[in-house]
Amino acid sequence: MPLALLVALPFVASVIAALLPSKARNRESTLAGMVALGCAVQAAWLFPRLADGNVIREEIRWIPSLGLELVFRMDGFAWLFCMLVLGIGALVVLYARYYMSSSDPVPRFFSFFLAFMGSMVGVVLSGNLIQMVLFWELTSLFSFLLIGYWHHRRDARRGARMALIITGAGGLCLLAGALVLGRIVGSYELDAVLASGEQIRASRLYPLALVLVLLGAFTKSAQFPFHFWLPRAMAAPTPVSAYLHSATMVKLGVFLMARLWPVLSGTEPWFWLVSGAGAATLLLGGYVAMFQRDLKALLAYSTISHLGLITLLLGLNSPLAAVAAVFHVMNHATFKASLFMAAGIIDHESGTRDIRKLSGLLRLMPITGTLAIIASAAMAGVPLLNGFLSKEMFFAETVFIQATPWINLSLPVIATLAGVFSVTYSARFVFDVFFGPPPGPRVPKQPHEPPRWMRVPAELLVLTCLVVGVAPAWSVGAFLATAAMPVVGGELPDYSLALWHGFNLPLAMSAIALVGGAGLYLLQRRGRARGALEHTPLLHRFDGQRMFENLLARLSEAGRRSRRVLGTRRLQVQLLLMVAVALAGAGASLWLAPATPGTRALLPFSPMFAMTWVIGCTCALAAAWQAKFHRLASLMLASGAGLVCCTTYIWFSAPDLALTQLVVETVTTVLILLGLRWLPMRTAKPQPMRARMRLWGRRGRDLLVAAAAGGGLAALAWIMMTRPFPQSISPFFLERALSEGGGTNVVNVMLVDFRGFDTFGEIAVLGIVALAVYALLRRFRPARESMALPAQQRAQPDDGSSDLLNPRRAPDTAVGYLMVPAVLVRLLLPLSVLVSVYFFMRGHNQPGGGFVAGLVMSVALLLQFIVSGTEWVEEHLRIYPRRWIAVGLLLALATGSGALLFGYPFLTTHTAHLHLPVLGEVHVPSALFFDIGVFALVLGATMLILTALAHQSIRSHRWADEQAEKQAERAAFEAGGGA
Repeated sequence: MPLALLVALPFVASVIAALLPSKARNRESTLAGMVALGCAVQAAWLFPRLADGNVIREEIRWIPSLGLELVFRMDGFAWLFCMLVLGIGALVVLYARYYMSSSDPVPRFFSFFLAFMGSMVGVVLSGNLIQMVLFWELTSLFSFLLIGYWHHRRDARRGARMALIITGAGGLCLLAGALVLGRIVGSYELDAVLASGEQIRASRLYPLALVLVLLGAFTKSAQFPFHFWLPRAMAAPTPVSAYLHSATMVKLGVFLMARLWPVLSGTEPWFWLVSGAGAATLLLGGYVAMFQRDLKALLAYSTISHLGLITLLLGLNSPLAAVAAVFHVMNHATFKASLFMAAGIIDHESGTRDIRKLSGLLRLMPITGTLAIIASAAMAGVPLLNGFLSKEMFFAETVFIQATPWINLSLPVIATLAGVFSVTYSARFVFDVFFGPPPGPRVPKQPHEPPRWMRVPAELLVLTCLVVGVAPAWSVGAFLATAAMPVVGGELPDYSLALWHGFNLPLAMSAIALVGGAGLYLLQRRGRARGALEHTPLLHRFDGQRMFENLLARLSEAGRRSRRVLGTRRLQVQLLLMVAVALAGAGASLWLAPATPGTRALLPFSPMFAMTWVIGCTCALAAAWQAKFHRLASLMLASGAGLVCCTTYIWFSAPDLALTQLVVETVTTVLILLGLRWLPMRTAKPQPMRARMRLWGRRGRDLLVAAAAGGGLAALAWIMMTRPFPQSISPFFLERALSEGGGTNVVNVMLVDFRGFDTFGEIAVLGIVALAVYALLRRFRPARESMALPAQQRAQPDDGSSDLLNPRRAPDTAVGYLMVPAVLVRLLLPLSVLVSVYFFMRGHNQPGGGFVAGLVMSVALLLQFIVSGTEWVEEHLRIYPRRWIAVGLLLALATGSGALLFGYPFLTTHTAHLHLPVLGEVHVPSALFFDIGVFALVLGATMLILTALAHQSIRSHRWADEQAEKQAERAAFEAGGGA
């Protein structure tokens, strides 16, 4: 599976790089370089299979029932981007080996770099739209980490946050666009989407899909008006800038537009949106680049301009323009990566990137200067270099386009003006930095040539610019044809890569651009000499970063205001709002689509069942009434209502649910007991009549809302249960539970086999919740006025709920309070473990399972905490809840992934039939190991929450004791006259 290996190998190497020691810089760079180079060689090896327009496709079955499969697909266009990502990635790794300082955390750099590389390859090779969006968002995440690599710098943090917010928001729009495309086509497979161009363009959802997809592309490729994030990303190390802004990050937007060009292009909305954004970006980026004082900022705005050029070509609805766009993608990656490397060498060896301080470097750095001059000439479109060829194709497309007269006139003017700008900022990069007097004391360090191998990547890239410029058809002709064929839909237009096409209008435009750019540079240089160009004329007042941060500030202020209006720390008010919103939504739904009861025959009335629910309702009402007098009594009555629910499950032949409910009731009761001590103490102060009236009014309102919500749920249940279900899903599971799942307990077989993926998600959420509670309680400190109470007041709480699980009580006192001998509870631990194992082993055929077994084990350990205290239990019983969570999650994941190794969908169950000497034939399903993971995670999550609460109680009591002792000492000191 070569394609899957291309995606997976960088991620594996990323993990390895993160684990290497910080001083092993050679090993880390060697690992990253070998991975990038090896993947590039493997991708290059696949080219002969793609040369005739073929497609390599690999599928990994994941969840076929949901239509989710991992699909990797490589055609000529994907191959081109793979070679750019991996080939230039290998060169950047070599460059970074000498650029990064020994004081930098190099393992983190190469770990993020490799993960970003894997994400890029994942986007390029994805054969499924949803899969593509997943890797797309991973590129945003890892680029955020790379841009903010020097997180001690404020500009790096701000630039990384801006890039993440803008590209992440665009990714969400792309996800919505992918869903719309999938809805139109009926499939998310890229092959199906690419074959449905007419269907998509004819759909009424086409404009919506087009706008959403283009939002994702424009934000990623920094197209106007989302262009401002890219220059702020220059705070990243130069190797990151060279990689992200030449071959990877910013190229993803144009990759997406070219990838979907056969599907979305050919319409007026595509032309106006894509070509309009491209033209604006082309001119804006080139204009601003001329006035930058930082080398990387100049290159960043030039990147924006060239991305606008590619976007404009893709928007012209011309196959030949699409070929030119693909050609310029190749050329721009080579000369822009070499220019970023040259800028990094200048910064590394001179200590500054400020153009105003740099001059005459060609004498001090002749080889680096020569490389930078050739790459700048390629960027400017000088003949005999690769940039000239693709820019000539661009000029030709703007000249020969067939549209309205004003478009036919304006596009050549825009292209020529952009060419003038390109020559101007390229000349500034060359003449202001490498010619003129020596820099002297204006630079922090004396400039000199870098180490030999630091210059090799730039040399190879500049050599590519020369070879392609001199012999294009021989060097890249076959590669361009193979890459452009999928973009234009399989049939290439007629084009020529010859160096000379005679005297024509595109050649005249190139000459005007060269001459005009040289003249504009001289005028600009004269203006700088007079001090007249300190800012970008006309546009210096429009700062995208300032506008973005102002927008974030306004959104944050609006959030704070809404929180002040709607937010409250009172749990009752929060619950009221939640229930009221749910009630309003349900009422609106029923108003729009009324529901009526069915005609299903009712079961005969059972006085016993009715009496059971009378008891449950009585317990619930009594719990609500007792809440204002005695919280512990209220909790006991609520547990009575829970037991009635357990009885109801048994009545309706659901023993699994009853058993789970019973154990959950036990654990939840203890959890609430641990939380009761944080509630404010009840006071018996008399209240005025007005306050009592408000209290009764609030309680009456809560009663009405609760009755409406409960009655509405009861009515919905009545409506659903009285309807016939001719197509029930129950027979499906009843018939297949034993034959396909290997168990007679249908509920357990559903949880660990048929719906195992749902269970995996649920236990993952449970583990996350437990870790979140643990993290929050580590930082939680109760209000000091609630803990710094006199010792006598703390020893006599109002309702007894605070001392029931007081870990400060001596074991014998706690036992006396609970009327349970501690030794008996300790002796019950082995028996409880046995019961837990019994429930676990019988779960596949009888009521039980990993979830119930984990809760039973938690209750057994919890009893030890109650009678012996937290410190005694942790001293005698080594419990590591976080490790249990990790082991459970990894075991469940490994069980599901094991099926993938044998070519089956994720979490597919298989049963092994073992013949043991004494036991005979034993059936061991793979779901058993998944259930063990559920057991371990449930046990770890439950114990982590409970022990975190218990530890919090210990800390608060100790703090209160210290405060009480200090108060006593202060009182004694004052009573003694301060002696």
